[in-house]
Amino acid sequence: MHIDNFINDKISQLVYYLNALLKHSVHHTEVDKFIWDCFEEWAQLNITEETPNSAKERVFWHLMHELKLGSLNEVEKNLYLASEIETCMDFLQGKGSYPINCIGWRPV
Repeated sequence: MHIDNFINDKISQLVYYLNALLKHSVHHTEVDKFIWDCFEEWAQLNITEETPNSAKERVFWHLMHELKLGSLNEVEKNLYLASEIETCMDFLQGKGSYPINCIGWRPV
């Protein structure tokens, strides 16, 4: 699978899960499972550090890492995390600008 296809597929799925999480229509463990599945699928691709990445990919990985570091079960109480999720989702959907302090590194 090509990197752009992987990222675009996962972005649409991630946005779906996060919108559902913010609306309390999916349990945080489902989002966590999705994240781990993404990491596993990524590990199966033949990606090197030299392979170029895009702004969308950087924001995607930034958001994935933030979600793993943050507490998904308390996202509605953590205004900073909720705001960051929404800012990143807006950018990924073409509705916003590149998030400030976004550091999106590919997992290696």
